[in-house]
Amino acid sequence: MIFLDEDTRCVVQGITGKQGSFHTKSMLEYDTNIVAGTSPGKGGQEFKGIPVYNSIAEVKEEMDVNASIIFIPAPFAKDAAFEAISQLELAVIITEHIPVHDSMEIAQYARKNNCKLIGPNTPGIITPGVGKLGIMPTHIFNPGNIGIVSRSGTLTYEVASQITNAGLGQSTCLGIGGDPVVGMDFADVLQKFEEDPGTQAIVMIGEIGGNAEEKAAEFIADNITKPVVAYIAGRTAPTGKRMGHAGAIIEGNSGTAESKMKALKSAGVKVAEQPSQIADIMNEII
Repeated sequence: MIFLDEDTRCVVQGITGKQGSFHTKSMLEYDTNIVAGTSPGKGGQEFKGIPVYNSIAEVKEEMDVNASIIFIPAPFAKDAAFEAISQLELAVIITEHIPVHDSMEIAQYARKNNCKLIGPNTPGIITPGVGKLGIMPTHIFNPGNIGIVSRSGTLTYEVASQITNAGLGQSTCLGIGGDPVVGMDFADVLQKFEEDPGTQAIVMIGEIGGNAEEKAAEFIADNITKPVVAYIAGRTAPTGKRMGHAGAIIEGNSGTAESKMKALKSAGVKVAEQPSQIADIMNEII
């Protein structure tokens, strides 16, 4: 398992909001170790037995927390992220539509403070059987030894479900986020999977736009010894048209599915033509 384990003690920023309260309930039902929530002006309240504070600083006066999941609306997400990054080891930003310049400042601040940042615009992270800091449906996951790292939430669910149905399971599943600027990238997560004794093989789900997958291919060639199976979404996307995520747009000759698949294959990665093939390839490998 990586990033999220039995020692993770999480605070939910925006716990009393519509999204925060809905997903906190789901995370608690999965036995995630959520110990506090924040909602400015609502300190002293409780949600599902979880104490609510006005700020993370207030939480830390009374208990030990080391992770945050953020459900704060986009205009205020940067302040919430800075608050978490300055005081905690891990921050997961679920919020989408955060302005790019805000995301750039958040990512830079996380690097400066040595805080592990997942997102923004991510489904989060799940360690099956331990907990989740995210919005993914838990019933499709099964404890196992396949690590999944992805730019797409829905494709993560699809692939995880097929891996489970094939009689296999996942060590950790993590969405790096679909925005042009995110915290941890493929290489950061791949390195953690490489070091994780509980991960035997890795699934990497990419999509068109940007050069994250090409950079990951270089990293895999030089640093990863475990088998990697990849899938790139958006093979039929026309140039200049955004597909789904803000980061999924082809400009010029870079960022195409073909260039990404070629780079990955040259790095020794098995590239699936369809998401449905990933579980079959894993069954051959493991």
